[in-house]
Amino acid sequence: MLRIYDTRARQVEEIAAGRALRIYSCGPTVYRHAHVGNLRTYLMSDLIRRVLELRRVRVLACRNITDVGHLSDEGVDKVVAQAQAEGRSVRELARSYEDAFVADTATLNLRPPEHSPRASETIELMVELIAKLVERGHAYAVPDGSVFFDVRTFPTYGEISGNRLDALKPAHRIDAVDSRKRFHADWSLWKPADGELSWETPWGRGFPGWHVECSAMSLRYLGTSFEIHTGGIDLRFPHHEDERAQSDSAAGHEVVRHWVHGEHLLFDGRKMAKSTGNVVLLSDVVAAGLDPLAVRLAFLEHRYRQQLNLTWDTLRAADRTLRRWRSRVAGWAESVSAPMAADHVQRMEAAFEDDLDTPAALRILRELEREESVPPGAKFEAFLHVDQVLALDLSKEIGRAPTLPPGAGELLTTRERAREDQNWDTADRLRDELAELGVRVSDTPDGQTWSLS
Repeated sequence: MLRIYDTRARQVEEIAAGRALRIYSCGPTVYRHAHVGNLRTYLMSDLIRRVLELRRVRVLACRNITDVGHLSDEGVDKVVAQAQAEGRSVRELARSYEDAFVADTATLNLRPPEHSPRASETIELMVELIAKLVERGHAYAVPDGSVFFDVRTFPTYGEISGNRLDALKPAHRIDAVDSRKRFHADWSLWKPADGELSWETPWGRGFPGWHVECSAMSLRYLGTSFEIHTGGIDLRFPHHEDERAQSDSAAGHEVVRHWVHGEHLLFDGRKMAKSTGNVVLLSDVVAAGLDPLAVRLAFLEHRYRQQLNLTWDTLRAADRTLRRWRSRVAGWAESVSAPMAADHVQRMEAAFEDDLDTPAALRILRELEREESVPPGAKFEAFLHVDQVLALDLSKEIGRAPTLPPGAGELLTTRERAREDQNWDTADRLRDELAELGVRVSDTPDGQTWSLS
């Protein structure tokens, strides 16, 4: 069964799944396009699901859509201004980014969750949760209509991130210096506001704080006890600490059994963020002529808990590998059927279950690809079996004519002319360039031939 690193326990633990498992993933904030770094976190959740489903475990997943909250008052003003400049409502703006996110996840073969609630459509759930926290003495309202969580009523605060409450300084929070609070580390559950992004409540008109939506949604759609909660490493504090405090205080017991976090992604050695001007979208990868699943393969080459430095070179290498494997699988499909290579498959499955060790699984897959003693039919069955987890569409080229990678056709034509002119140095150089694209060229008395290497 799957073993995975639990951030709160600070060790790898076995996931006791039984016949079914529930998983909550913090979803996107749909005020902008999700970049490939954001998408890496959702791949982690997808891998957990696929590994469990390979063992016939039924997975029930919930991933929220943050279309309100997670913004300062200034941030709300910017979103409203952007929507007005584009001649549409804030909800219409959010829907467009949500649609783009859903399309990107489908392109990366991420399984859709059973539940994908929007924050703006579940305000009632949040109000009910806040009211319960106030009633139980875990939250308090102030005269201006704000409601704060009283963090000192939750003694185990900090177990996920390791931040001790008595060590937190006011500067650690954006809105820390606030005379309305009983304690500087208390956080907003409800904020007073007017305009499109506001709702009427017992405390006045306003909108929810960011953290409360995930508590309200997970408790509603997965119940008061579920197995796995996932998110990026940056969400450990304060988001997941605050969420845990809210949920556990409302339920009266520990709600989440395992907290799982994925590491940051860099691009060309720099943090991927709008503020750094270093953002790469999935559409940029497609525009570069690369298969979008090359992004998924590049991610799989690294453990989810490792910081990954993605580059265009690594994406191009992943694209070549992807094309080669699809070509090999298509070729093996024409061979005599044979039982899949059980030893290799068992080792790959063991790697998947060992804290999602996808790099080890891919090394075994490459070993199988080269193993001459394994019949082609057995390789075919094994590759398609593990592709249930890898989800790289390795069967895509079966029955199709081999497809050259972008730019290879022009190089082949130029090389053929160089051979006709007896320009052997140029022909050799072009052969090397084609090899870098994953195209193997052979010269015959009838001219050059090619195959995907």
